[in-house]
Amino acid sequence: MSYETIICEKAGGILTITLNRPDKLNAFTDMMLDELTEAFQQVDADATVRVVVLTGAGRGFCPGQDLASAVERGAGNGQFSYSDHLRTHYNPLILGMRGLSKPIIAAVNGVAAGAGMSLALACDYRIAAESATFIQAFVKVGLVPDSGSTWMLPRLIGMAHALDMMLSGRKVSAAEAFEMGLVNAVVPNEQLMETARKLAQEFANAPTRTIGYIKRAVEFAADSKLEAALNKEAELQDKAASTADHSEGIAAFLEKRPAQFRGQ
Repeated sequence: MSYETIICEKAGGILTITLNRPDKLNAFTDMMLDELTEAFQQVDADATVRVVVLTGAGRGFCPGQDLASAVERGAGNGQFSYSDHLRTHYNPLILGMRGLSKPIIAAVNGVAAGAGMSLALACDYRIAAESATFIQAFVKVGLVPDSGSTWMLPRLIGMAHALDMMLSGRKVSAAEAFEMGLVNAVVPNEQLMETARKLAQEFANAPTRTIGYIKRAVEFAADSKLEAALNKEAELQDKAASTADHSEGIAAFLEKRPAQFRGQ
């Protein structure tokens, strides 16, 4: 996969996607958003990829929309349809990530602000460098949080913390983000990618289809009553039980050996 604004590197079942506009801290353009959407579509169809690591080049993860490019198209003067832009470029990306049947690890190496923070929220696991910061920056430019932030953030850290971030637009350090439950781990800057790749290798050795079913079950349960969630679990359990990895897991347990999952 070759792109202009992102770099995709595949090795050992791990695909690393790097946002690659370091001179702009990897701010979003329409091209970057569309390339990310296409890359995740390719990942879903590629059986050799079992986990994705998402990070940014240089000293930033992503500060959100490149406002200069938006202003050029009429943003701020009534000539730009934010809703059309979100539905065309942002929403397909977030839905594609949340619906991906494989785990996504965000390696947050610097500022994650606005829709850039939404991008990190759409991942399944977030590892932050000590220098990383998180900002719901929308209110600072008179806008509403978008790209899934209003749905994902309260579910991660609770309504009180989410509203605090959204209404104030304040900067949250990596350490505070960990205390809130916004990130899974904080590591020294120089250990970020090593830590992310180590975790990614664990996922690459895991039963990939089962992970996809787990993601689907949790997503379904977020807006469901208990009875519906129980029925969904039963439905997905049958699907998981039909996989080769389930058979391997049972055999390995009975033979008292480590399972060798193949993602099938």
